Amino acid sequence: MSAASGAQRQARAFSPASVGNVAVGFDILGHPLAGVGDTVTARRIDAPQVRIAAIRGAPFPLPLEAERNTAGAALLAMREALALPFGFEIEIDKGIALGSGMGGSAASCVAALVAANALLDAPLPRQALYPFALAGEAVASGGRHGDNLGPMLLGGLVLATADRLVRIPVPESWHSLLVHPEAVLETRRAREALAGSYELKEFVAQSANLALVLAGCHAGDVQLVRAGLRDVLVEPRRAPLIAGFDAAKAAALEAGAMGASISGAGPSVFAWFESRERAEGAAPAVQAAFAAAGFESQAWVSAVDSAGAVLL
Repeated sequence: MSAASGAQRQARAFSPASVGNVAVGFDILGHPLAGVGDTVTARRIDAPQVRIAAIRGAPFPLPLEAERNTAGAALLAMREALALPFGFEIEIDKGIALGSGMGGSAASCVAALVAANALLDAPLPRQALYPFALAGEAVASGGRHGDNLGPMLLGGLVLATADRLVRIPVPESWHSLLVHPEAVLETRRAREALAGSYELKEFVAQSANLALVLAGCHAGDVQLVRAGLRDVLVEPRRAPLIAGFDAAKAAALEAGAMGASISGAGPSVFAWFESRERAEGAAPAVQAAFAAAGFESQAWVSAVDSAGAVLL
C-alpha cells in the first residue's frame, strides 16, 4: 500500500466495553456493553513507526512504548502484516476501569485498529482486523483470546475462535445487566486461579451448557438459555476472589435473570434478562449485595445484541 496524496490523515473511534466469557464460553464468547468504552484518536504519520502520544483517564501510568501497549502492539502487527510505508500516532482516552472484567485492554486495542483502518488507502473489513487485535490483547493478558475483541469488532454476541469470528443471533429484547464493584481484579491473577486439575465431567457439563445457550439464542428460547447459562468450570475457581459475588449473583437470579456470572476475569458481575425493564429492575438489588460487602458500584444495562466499535 502506497501513501496517497488524498489519504485521510486523522480518525477517531470508540469501542464499547464488553462481557467476556458469558459464563459458558471461556475465552471464546462475548457481547458488547453499551454506554461505556474507550476512544482512540489515530493520525497517519510519514515515519514508519507507531507512537503513543498520550493516554488519558487511567488511574496510573500505562506503557507508552508501542510494543508494551495493547493498542500499540495491535498497530505494530497491522503495519508489519500490510507492509505499510507509513506509521501511526495515537492518543488513548480510557473510559473503562482497569481490572474491571469489562474488556478495557481489548477496547483500546479495537478502537485503535478501527481508527487506523480508516486511514488506510484501502480499509480492511472488520474480520480482517481480528489477527492484529489478538496480537494486541496478548500483550495485556498474556493470551490470544477473542471473547472481548470479537463483539467489539462485529457487535452483538460473538463466538471467537483462534481464527474466525461468528456472530450469534440474539432476540432484540434480551438485555444484559452489568454491575461493577469499585474493586480491581487483575486479569493475570484471575487466570492464575484457574491452575490445577479438572475432571472430565466438568468439561462435559460446560460443553453441554454452552450448546444449550447457543441453541437457545438461535431459537430465541429463554428456557434453553436458563438451563445452560451456568458456569461450572471457571466461576467456582474465581468466585472466592470477588467479595460479595455470591450475594450479587443470587440477587440477580432472584430478580428473574436467565443466568448470572462473572464478567470476563471479574470482579464485575453480569446477568441476562428477557427485557430491559427486568434488567433495570434488578440493578438495585445486585448493587445492594456489593454494598453489603463494602463496595460502591456502577451498573449498566444494554441489549445483548448491541453495537460494536464505531468511527466518530
